Amino acid sequence: MSKSEKPESCSGKCAECSSECKERDLHIPSGEFSEIKKVIGIVSGKGGVGKSLVTSLLACAMQTNGFACAILDADVTGPSIPKSFGLKRGGASSEMGLLPSETKTGIKVMSVNLLLETEDAPVVWRGPVISGVIQQFWKDVAWGEVDCMFVDMPPGTGDVSLTVFQSLPVNGIIIVTTPQDLVNMIVKKAYNMAKMMNIPVLGIIENMSYLLCPDCGKKIEVFGKSKIDDIAAELGVPVLAKLPIDSKTTALVDKGAVELADFKELAPAVEFVMIR
Repeated sequence: MSKSEKPESCSGKCAECSSECKERDLHIPSGEFSEIKKVIGIVSGKGGVGKSLVTSLLACAMQTNGFACAILDADVTGPSIPKSFGLKRGGASSEMGLLPSETKTGIKVMSVNLLLETEDAPVVWRGPVISGVIQQFWKDVAWGEVDCMFVDMPPGTGDVSLTVFQSLPVNGIIIVTTPQDLVNMIVKKAYNMAKMMNIPVLGIIENMSYLLCPDCGKKIEVFGKSKIDDIAAELGVPVLAKLPIDSKTTALVDKGAVELADFKELAPAVEFVMIR
């Protein structure tokens, strides 16, 4: 039987079936006390592009606009989301299950760093264990009603990306990148993986796009001229935002006060995400 064919005896219970048909759905249902309307993956082809910052700012922008947001920190070995929001410990349990921590503005967060004794304790786990943790964060946490959940994923196209794409009902991904010569390869790796997994690419956000001169207001292209518009046009996806290098935002993240940052550049991205 080819993968495009559906067996006549199909019961519709893909998790219990070993067939490799095209309709096979391995998504894990969320818990009884979770109602999550939309799941957006935030991905990058390489590290150091500010993916977690963009995740945090997007959640803040949407929460400010009246949407109930949550962040599932899938970057298990390098979690930074709790630090950005000033969250120390969490993971309280109840009869409903594991409870997410909440930020000052009400964004719900679950991260492995909230479950560790100290935030600098290393997470030295193999891939299958990490994948299991992500699945538990999805199905065992009582998320409540969430309009949009952002999944902060580690860089690259490894085990975690596969787990998220196969296990969670991802509505689409946003690719985060920076204006460097490697951008073409970086963006296309993330784009091609999403296409292989039949996940829509909603758009691209370019971080560290420019530095605004404090004296004259001129945009200084610190990392060279941006190529993101040409690449986005080639791939047929929109550029959702170009974010500047901003020392004030960096300082707020270090203080655990990312919710006080200025995220006006993300307004078009927020509107675009919610209508898709």
